[in-house]
Amino acid sequence: MFSVAWGVFATAFGWIVATDFRGAAQRFHRLSHAAVPFGDADAPVMGVGFFRLLAGVFALIGPVVLAVGLMDVWSGEAESFGLPPVPVWFAVAEAAVAGVVLWWAWRRSGVLRREWEAGNGLRRAAVAGVTASLVAFVVTLGLGGGTWMMACWLAGGLCGLALLLGDRPGKPSGTGPASTDSPAS
Repeated sequence: MFSVAWGVFATAFGWIVATDFRGAAQRFHRLSHAAVPFGDADAPVMGVGFFRLLAGVFALIGPVVLAVGLMDVWSGEAESFGLPPVPVWFAVAEAAVAGVVLWWAWRRSGVLRREWEAGNGLRRAAVAGVTASLVAFVVTLGLGGGTWMMACWLAGGLCGLALLLGDRPGKPSGTGPASTDSPAS
């Protein structure tokens, strides 16, 4: 199941960012720069070309991993995916880390808060999906539900890809300066 979930996400992410579909590579660059919690605004960061190259690797490897995972599921080798019982201290630590991440992402200047405020219905649904999938991932990992945990991970990743796509080209996305490339009428 992990191979299927990873293959789907890697393939979608890789092709969307590598081809810069609807400005996804530019948006991913801005979001990754904004998501660094203690980063310096003037610190050198990797360029968009690096992200597109890295996404190209995901775009090539993702379908292979997806095909192998689907063959494992089809042959019955991946039917029961369970996790060993998680110690209580690990579940509490995991919940604390997830809580800090959610607090940081939803604070007034957080990435998810900005996406929510700048978004329409689809973007807000994607933000809610990312948040809900993180909470569900923590719960299912703590309870040992491996298949449901992978489903939560995949759902959160796909909601994140919807956020990465942003608005239509030519419309400001709310996370950076508006595009000034269009000619004056």
